[in-house]
Amino acid sequence: MSWLLFLDESGHDHKNCPYEVRGGVAIHASKLWPLVQQLQAAELAAFGANLREYGKEIKGSKLLDKDRFKWAIQDERMPDEARRKHARGFLTRGLEKKPPTREEFTAFGQASLEMARSVFGALRSFDTRLFASIVPRTIIKPRAFEAEEYLRKDHVFLLERYFYFLESKHAHGLLVFDAADKRADQMFVRQIERYFTKTQTGRNRTTWIVPVPMFVASDMTMAVQAADLAIYCVNWGFRLTAFGMNEPTRLEIANEFGPWLNELQYRGKGQRDGRTYDSYGITYVPNPYGEGRT
Repeated sequence: MSWLLFLDESGHDHKNCPYEVRGGVAIHASKLWPLVQQLQAAELAAFGANLREYGKEIKGSKLLDKDRFKWAIQDERMPDEARRKHARGFLTRGLEKKPPTREEFTAFGQASLEMARSVFGALRSFDTRLFASIVPRTIIKPRAFEAEEYLRKDHVFLLERYFYFLESKHAHGLLVFDAADKRADQMFVRQIERYFTKTQTGRNRTTWIVPVPMFVASDMTMAVQAADLAIYCVNWGFRLTAFGMNEPTRLEIANEFGPWLNELQYRGKGQRDGRTYDSYGITYVPNPYGEGRT
């Protein structure tokens, strides 16, 4: 059976995050439904409710917002039932546009962190693999035909690592993206199609990667929400300092979730110019429009 790589992006609005990250988690098709069921159970266990019923979803920028950490530690850890009760109260007051109580703020902060931990635990339990490609947020796209029509280097490297992973498994893989802006998605599809049909490397990688990307709504797809959380943590809690990744981290994310990222990221072998080398799921690309490789 096939693998599905659920993909999202972080920091592309160039507002708060230190980097642009595109990436996600690869899940074997046979484990997707059990993973989703475990995430749904974890959501109920943490919040006492399904977030979508309140117009919310699992997002890294929400679960791990700085305020969530502050709320979580402003009082003692709540018993599970009390946390769920007050977390539901927090959500209900949001719908009613009323200010939550201190207990509700505390409960929702603790529930958010509990959910984030549960997501990473589920990703490990179901043997998922993490892939991400990182670029500086200061990068400006040049005004050139190539920049519009060709896949950026960071996206190429992301597909490269996914290909090596699938090759090692002798299994085909699908690409599942979070649907964002339709015009931007159409351009991205055109770039992917050009890569897989117009380049020798791309054509070779269709051996294992199915070159027909699919787009889904993140608020309806828990696997994409899990991918969102993972790459948000990459943005704030993972650094390859030897390659020039020197932007500051958020220590509360780096200390708790950094080890999860190291454990989940793909590790394998790649080939270049007849040589075999170590390949990793998380890669940093200083200039995605420049020449050469990183």
